[in-house]
Amino acid sequence: MRIAERLDSLPLRPFHWKLVTASGLGWMFDALDSGLVSFVLAVLVKEWALTPTQTGRIGSMGLVGMFAGAILVGSLADRYGRKALFQATLAVFSVATGLCALAWSYASLLALRFLVGFGLGGELPVASTLVSEFSPKAHRGKLVVVLESFWAFGWAFAAVVAYFFIPRFGWRWAFALGSLPVLYVLYLRRAVPESPRFLEASGRFEEAKAVVRGVEAECGEPPADLEPGPAEPVRKARFAALWEGGMGRRTLMLWALWFAMVYSYYGIFIWLPSLLVASGHGLVKSFEYVLLITAAQIPGYFSAAWLVDRWGRKPTLMLYLLGCAVAAVAFGKAASPSSIVLWGSLISFFNLGAWGVVYTYTPESYPTALRGTGAGWAAGVGRIGGILAPMVVGFILERWAGRQDLVFLQFAAVIAVGLAAVAWLGEETKGRGLEQIAAAMP
Repeated sequence: MRIAERLDSLPLRPFHWKLVTASGLGWMFDALDSGLVSFVLAVLVKEWALTPTQTGRIGSMGLVGMFAGAILVGSLADRYGRKALFQATLAVFSVATGLCALAWSYASLLALRFLVGFGLGGELPVASTLVSEFSPKAHRGKLVVVLESFWAFGWAFAAVVAYFFIPRFGWRWAFALGSLPVLYVLYLRRAVPESPRFLEASGRFEEAKAVVRGVEAECGEPPADLEPGPAEPVRKARFAALWEGGMGRRTLMLWALWFAMVYSYYGIFIWLPSLLVASGHGLVKSFEYVLLITAAQIPGYFSAAWLVDRWGRKPTLMLYLLGCAVAAVAFGKAASPSSIVLWGSLISFFNLGAWGVVYTYTPESYPTALRGTGAGWAAGVGRIGGILAPMVVGFILERWAGRQDLVFLQFAAVIAVGLAAVAWLGEETKGRGLEQIAAAMP
């Protein structure tokens, strides 16, 4: 039996949930930082007298770092392994977040936000790849969506920290709290094993076999007879390989999807507290609205987790993208507190549910030897959208003051492009092993 076949055939056991939790807590800390900066910007606009363009640049600079981190770290993960890069990127973003608390000027904060983004951008695709490669094929979608759901808890934690700490103690203490995840690296060294699929693809069969034996023992399963099988078609972890043969169709779809998702998510949520304050709501009341809106991310994730292995990746993703686009248009016209919370919550529900499917879909689309590179480049291209979105919002607000309906209308249009790409180019991967999906390429 091949190692991949053994991993796919194992029953869902506490081992898999422990792996998801160990990786997911890293994501939660990442989301804590991303959320904190959106609330901090609402304060810095007044404290540092920032223009909308300057505010957008701070939001975008983290995405510039994420672009570089996703591409570089994704490629390194195919060379040096998933585990080591997961640990290193978590440490980089945690230390850089702590240093943001010491920022003395606009320029220094821009530089530090780049470093934070570099660590964050490198970690996310590596973590989803690691969980995907350990997951049984019948439960892979659910496990990866649950992994991604930790992002919602981190963002909710950021909203709580902002609500209770920033008005009382200032924004610097918020960043100081966001640096604590560096301590978590010590735990990850012991808790997260290296991917057996990566080890086997790297010619380290005995190491891969030893990891599988440990997983079998934790799952209460007898050892299977494992042997090296025929190697996957050789695809060097390089950019050109993403476009060879049938791989190009998948890459094009994922790039368009990631661009739409990152553009809409960071454009909306980085600006949301500032937009509410600019609309006349007080700082504390705006943070309260965002806390309520953020809470809707959690059922969004878990509803997608329930659907993705039952209904499939493609239809689930299309439904949630459509829901997000409709909610964005309605939110742009919302005026009363109840309508702001309602349509904002629906944006959170559908956008973050879609994100869970995106992180399932992406590593499934590439063979093991190219998985980190492919996921990294997709995430990197998405970060271009994240770089542009905060600045585009700033431009719209300066050019057409008070026209928040235009801001959210253009978000809906970009989401529609991602929806069209999935409908036209997307393939269904539900219930298929990672190697089966790779072998199905024309």
